[in-house]
Amino acid sequence: MNFKDVEILQRLKKGDKKVLSELYDSYWKALFVSSYNLLNDKELCEEIIQDVFIDFWNSKEKLQIKISIKSYLYACVRYKVFNEFRKSRFKNVELFEELPQRFQYATPETKIMHKELIMQVDAIVKTLPKKCQEVYVLSRNNQLSHKEIAKKLGISTKTVENHITYALKVLRTALGHILSIEFLHYYLH
Repeated sequence: MNFKDVEILQRLKKGDKKVLSELYDSYWKALFVSSYNLLNDKELCEEIIQDVFIDFWNSKEKLQIKISIKSYLYACVRYKVFNEFRKSRFKNVELFEELPQRFQYATPETKIMHKELIMQVDAIVKTLPKKCQEVYVLSRNNQLSHKEIAKKLGISTKTVENHITYALKVLRTALGHILSIEFLHYYLH
């Protein structure tokens, strides 16, 4: 943390609401953009940013930040965004589809999130059975339809659908665990 961040934390711990407003004004837009690039839901993203700042204020006396305040706030938003993907209302939204398009207007922080997410997805895909990996890659990376994959691999379209369903289930399960524990630990410590 730099000197300015130390000063801001000291002011926060003394209950200085003005410094919270300054932080909010400085970071709100960038935090919103980084969350919106993934969730594509204006109200939800606004709610997430509000929650981050409310939590930040409510825990001001206990804050033990070892990184910059900016990085801390991005980590908090990142955690809340990834947590939304684990909730039931996002079961039908695929975090793993069209990631490059979602980051077209990305900030440096969202580019880091994107890179980390792609690395995690790739690592998990490599643990899938070979045929399932092949189907997933042809579908998601090569953008082939289920019918095209079935023809190319000499399997039925139902088998392709089963492989995709299994791959997405494994990804959801694995990323939920990874994102809730490892990402939070890595970014907040």
